[in-house]
Amino acid sequence: MKFTMLAAAAAAFMTLGVNEALAGRDLDQIKQRGTLRCGVQGPSNPGFGVPDSQGRWGGFNVEICRAIAITIFGDPSKVEFVPVTTQSRFPALSAGEVDVLSNNTTWTLTRDTNVNRFNQPAITFYDGQALMVPRRLNVTSARQLNGATVCVQPGTTTELNIADYFRANNLRFTPVVIADLDEIRRAYDSGRCDVFTNDFAALAAQRTLLTRPADHVILPERLSKEPLAVTIRQGDEELTNIVAWTTFALIDAEELGITSANVEQIAGSSTNPVVRRLLGVEGNMGESLGAARADYARQIIRTFGNYGEIFERHLGTNTPLGLERGMNNIWTRGGLLYAPPAR
Repeated sequence: MKFTMLAAAAAAFMTLGVNEALAGRDLDQIKQRGTLRCGVQGPSNPGFGVPDSQGRWGGFNVEICRAIAITIFGDPSKVEFVPVTTQSRFPALSAGEVDVLSNNTTWTLTRDTNVNRFNQPAITFYDGQALMVPRRLNVTSARQLNGATVCVQPGTTTELNIADYFRANNLRFTPVVIADLDEIRRAYDSGRCDVFTNDFAALAAQRTLLTRPADHVILPERLSKEPLAVTIRQGDEELTNIVAWTTFALIDAEELGITSANVEQIAGSSTNPVVRRLLGVEGNMGESLGAARADYARQIIRTFGNYGEIFERHLGTNTPLGLERGMNNIWTRGGLLYAPPAR
């Protein structure tokens, strides 16, 4: 009898601990506040996140945040955008000044395991570090850059990667370390450094802001793997699930051929159980996730479209960035985007 009572008490204690761990501490604060605070890299990150003349933010990372707000609140407008830098982003997240980072942050082991312990629930963009140089240098490969001066931001994976690359290839370089993205772009544009290094997509975005964009070329080498993801604090499994499955809904929609233009027609006519569950026509996916509405994914797709629509609208070949889908295509078309089954 004593053993049974002790076992029952231990089980109750363990259940309490699990429930507290899963209680949604950060999600509860977001709901009580009534807005999602989203840290974005700005205000000069074309394609990913920039405010317009009225101060309204737009871009790929911005729409990911608005999609998360739909899942939480059923309303894409319930987001407050907070500009952060590469140096201020993690302190801001740790201190609760922002709830999520949607600012091209790379998922790494140390960010999972260091003292602050962050989570990156789902990759939103696959990238790799690259190097941009003026065409006048007639450089076609990074291996021709021995002795170059390189503009780089501190406190980033970029800073470590460039040092690793030059050392591994027995090349010398002089870093020009500048924290502010606008300042580092101006330094490169004025000739203070020979090379501007960042993720490829970030360089494509910054090139559009140079005095003469066509006078600069991004070299073919990729120095690293940069899986970029929305970043949150560890300790809230409910928020982790919401961020992950919001991202997966966008990927699933593209794989299933569901777009902003046809989502309502498909929701009303499809007999495919996978489609019906995703769009909230049957099952309880929204309830399981803790979403504001059963048809949260349907509302996201109706508002923003699928992953491919968001990509093409802000980053694609018909935008100033001119990015090909490449790795950021769905797996059935040769890319890396692959969502777990929503069932």
